[in-house]
Amino acid sequence: MENSSEYVYDYDNETDPEQTGFCILSENRDKELRVQAYVHSAICAVGLLGNILVIITYAFYKKTKSMTDVYLLNVALADLLFVIALPLIIYNEQYDWIMGSWACKFLRGMYSINLYSGMLLLACISSDRYIAIVQARRSFRIRSRTLVYSRLICSGVWALAVALSVPTFMYNDRYEDGGVAEEPVAVCYFRFDRNENARLMKVLVPSMQVAVGFFLPLLVMGFCYSSIMVTLLRAKSFQRHKAVRVVIAVVLVFVACNLPYNMALLYQTAALFKERECEAEKATALALKVTESLAYLHCCLNPVLYAFIGVNFRSHFCKIMVDLWCLGKKYIYGRRRSSPFTSDVYISARKSNEGSNNENGSSFTI
Repeated sequence: MENSSEYVYDYDNETDPEQTGFCILSENRDKELRVQAYVHSAICAVGLLGNILVIITYAFYKKTKSMTDVYLLNVALADLLFVIALPLIIYNEQYDWIMGSWACKFLRGMYSINLYSGMLLLACISSDRYIAIVQARRSFRIRSRTLVYSRLICSGVWALAVALSVPTFMYNDRYEDGGVAEEPVAVCYFRFDRNENARLMKVLVPSMQVAVGFFLPLLVMGFCYSSIMVTLLRAKSFQRHKAVRVVIAVVLVFVACNLPYNMALLYQTAALFKERECEAEKATALALKVTESLAYLHCCLNPVLYAFIGVNFRSHFCKIMVDLWCLGKKYIYGRRRSSPFTSDVYISARKSNEGSNNENGSSFTI
């Protein structure tokens, strides 16, 4: 891979980058890309496994009986779309977006859709838990048409996420960034024909991402989960008090993963059209890279926090492991000898598992 450097230029004069002054943001770009590749590959592997298990569970073992179940399934789908796209993002970053402009637009857009849909769906989960626990006496009428409401809400969330991601699809492009390097560096970033569009979109897009993709879900989750904690603390049950720790963990992980990146993005946006020192710009660029990887980590933690913490969901996960074990034995013994025994074992295991699948509770048990 050829050595290259990253540059930043004056955003007030963006029409012709080669006519502007540059600040070298990273003198060790190759090392940073290698570290990013390792970190993002680990996130991809863990996120892929966790979200596939959630989808398999809902597809074959547990029906979506509650609003939270529908939201959880959609969160898993959103995260799965992102972790599938992540290897392509890694590859293109390593090789200067060799797949071209279509990959730049598509992959950046996929991340944007995942960001908005995932965060808004987490806010929907907290709202549903608030209605079910805090407004328990009034929730029966509200939740009597659970699947109808939840599917309509999820459809609205996905439509809003796509609409908010339209500028990302439109204005991201691959182009060669010249400057002081011996070889031009191919980047995937916003590109505009007019400075007026550049000023507007470079402020609007990150501002919407911070506002709708972080602060709005944070406000909803903060209100809902604080009300849930007050209700749970009033209860005498040990299990209810135990669930308070789960609520605290959900909020802390959400804030820890997403707050640093959004603060760095907000700082960069606020200083976008101001004259900046080169060293300060280097620090901001490094902070964005590190905190972006931390934000990616949230797609791995969602299945753990919102699915596997539930008692019912853990029991379904155990059934998946049993069936996979039986399926593996069937495959191994089937190659050694032709016998109906292992097939009977697997079928009986599936029947017993399906027969015991009669839980009515939500997988997110708090």
